[in-house]
Amino acid sequence: MFAFLQENLIPEIPLDSGTDAFVDYVQDIKVIDDFFDLVKDGIGAFVGALEVALTAPPELLMVAILAAIAFFVSGWRVALFSVLGFLLIISIGLWEATMLSLALVLAATVISLLIGVPIGVLAAKSRILEAGARPTLDIMQTMPAFVYLVPMVVFLGLGGAPGLVATVIFAAPPAVRLTMLGIQQVPQNTVEAAHAFGATPWQTLRKVELPQALPTIMAGVNQVIMLALSMVVIAALVGAEGLGQAVVRGLSQLDVGRAFVGGVGIVVIAIYLDRVTRPLGSLIQRKPGAKKAKGALSKVLPGRKKEADVDPDTAGTTGSGAEDTAKVGAKAGTGSGST
Repeated sequence: MFAFLQENLIPEIPLDSGTDAFVDYVQDIKVIDDFFDLVKDGIGAFVGALEVALTAPPELLMVAILAAIAFFVSGWRVALFSVLGFLLIISIGLWEATMLSLALVLAATVISLLIGVPIGVLAAKSRILEAGARPTLDIMQTMPAFVYLVPMVVFLGLGGAPGLVATVIFAAPPAVRLTMLGIQQVPQNTVEAAHAFGATPWQTLRKVELPQALPTIMAGVNQVIMLALSMVVIAALVGAEGLGQAVVRGLSQLDVGRAFVGGVGIVVIAIYLDRVTRPLGSLIQRKPGAKKAKGALSKVLPGRKKEADVDPDTAGTTGSGAEDTAKVGAKAGTGSGST
């Protein structure tokens, strides 16, 4: 009975043939074909510039630069690990491949943030956009990455471009989600105080909401980088250069040593990028001194100097509600309030 119902009541949907027909139709449209050629050329130029910047300096000089960045952001322990880790990569002969993978990850991260952060801000401001963004992001994160590669290879050919686009699709959702979350968690009274002092929506976003959402956004940056790095091996399957090629060749030739060496390089990059990007939010959001906080709203809102200059240490103890609003407004205008 159930078999009869299934055969007669549930239609068979030719989703696979329909998808193939759609792809063939899109390929025949010259404008779209020219667009993908432009995308491929742009990606090649961007990634190529990063590769030159990372591979042109002498290896030891680049190690020193990366270690200096780690020391400034995370301290001497991470800097020491950076030196030892990158010297290990040089000693096993994978420096160039490591820099090529790093260029791919950085390019994917930049593109993911340029797309994800603005969408996250807009979704935080619009319930309709948020309702549409959530299922879309769920699909992007749960769809197997290999599914992205097939149409990208069809439209962009083999090489780094399809791997980069697939990496962006896979890595961008955390940027959208955490930007949206950070903006939505900004205290409403802080936003209202900025509005009370005449701040425009753009001023409120730039000087109040984004600075307070920064730690959450930076957590999204960290997640984007880690997800982009996890795609290095998959991108190598369609011709992307870097450490993923060593792993893929080791897999195809059953060469455990080659695959292990490539994996070591990926681990070193992953730990370095994680330790360097994790504290960036708190580093950027260091609170200014009390003198900078004083009168900060006047910088945000020209012409409001008199209200903004209320001393937060003396105002509001016995004063009116207007003075309390001025206190909150002055703190909001600093652009670095606590979340």
